Formats: sequence, structure tokens, C-alpha cells
Amino acid sequence: MRTGVHHILYYDYVPDVVERRGPFRDEHLALLGRWADAGLVVAAGAIGDPPTGAAIVFSVEDPVEQIGEYVAADPYVAAGLVTDRRVVPWSVVVVPPPG
Repeated sequence: MRTGVHHILYYDYVPDVVERRGPFRDEHLALLGRWADAGLVVAAGAIGDPPTGAAIVFSVEDPVEQIGEYVAADPYVAAGLVTDRRVVPWSVVVVPPPG
């Protein structure tokens, strides 16, 4: 991950997301994978155990437009598993060396 400004998309999930996400999980993870392969998502994962939400770190030129496109394509959002979301800029100043 390079330093500079990234944007974190935070999701809040329905309380029973673990029980309900099954039919949508593979497509959700495939979407994340495509965005990561394109260099637009640099990290992503669930928050909490059991999950109460998620954080997705984006490295994009136009966060409003591009993150909006991601959200519109996310099967978790379409399925109603996401109850709230917000985007927060993140100024990355330290990145450990790889390996």
C-alpha cells in the first residue's frame, strides 16, 4: 500500500449477517477481488466477531463516484445486509515494508 490519502468505506451490518450472507458471499468476495486486482481496493474485511460491519480501503481518484459504483454493485447492499455506510478519508503516513 502506498502512502497518501485513501478512503475507507465502513459498513454496518444487520445483526444476523452471518446467517443471511451465505447466498451473496461468493459474489461479494468476487467483487472485492476484481476491485483489488484493478488496484482500487487495497484492504478489506469484516469488523468484529461475530461481524458487526466491515471496512474497505480504497485507493481511487474520484472517491464519491467510484466508491458509489462499488456500493451500487455490492450484493450485500442489494440484499439489505448493510444497514448503514459512510466513507472517511484516511491519510496514510506509515506503511511497513513488504515481507
